Order: sequence, then structure tokens, then C-alpha cells
Amino acid sequence: MKKYMNDTNKGRVMRRLKLLEGQMRGLQKLVENDTYCIDVITQTSAVKQGLSNVEDLLLENHLSGCILDQVRSGKVETAKAEILKVYKLKRK
Repeated sequence: MKKYMNDTNKGRVMRRLKLLEGQMRGLQKLVENDTYCIDVITQTSAVKQGLSNVEDLLLENHLSGCILDQVRSGKVETAKAEILKVYKLKRK
């Protein structure tokens, strides 16, 4: 099976995902405890930023690994299509 992420990158992504998991549980408790709306919104913003950071790590990994491998193996059009696809996803 091909590895798409080296152990360092995988560790960084997993660490951030576990932090996000904790933040989500915290958000659930805030809602259950009828916490002031602005405080909940502040925490949802932090979760969105955390998820964006995970996406950035995944994109960095993809560009420095998978895309370079595609270019080196002559699959330039495939690499270009994937770069454009990710670019469009990040703009949403």
C-alpha cells in the first residue's frame, strides 16, 4: 500500500485533528450548558481556523509529495488538474 504522508506530517495532522475533536466536545458542552451565544460563536470560529490549518498541512503534503511524484513520472496534466481542483476547493 502506498503511503501518501510521511510519519512527521501524519503526526502533525493527527495532533491537530485530536485538538479539534476536543474543541468540538467543548462546543457541545457550551451548547448543552446554554452558554452565551457570542462565546459559542468564538469557539466555532476557532474550530473553523483549526480545520483550515489541517487543510493547509494536507495541501502542503500533497504538493510536496504526490504532485511532485506525478510530475517526475510524466503525469504533468494530472498534476495540473489536481492543483486546480484543490485551488478551487480552497476558494469556497
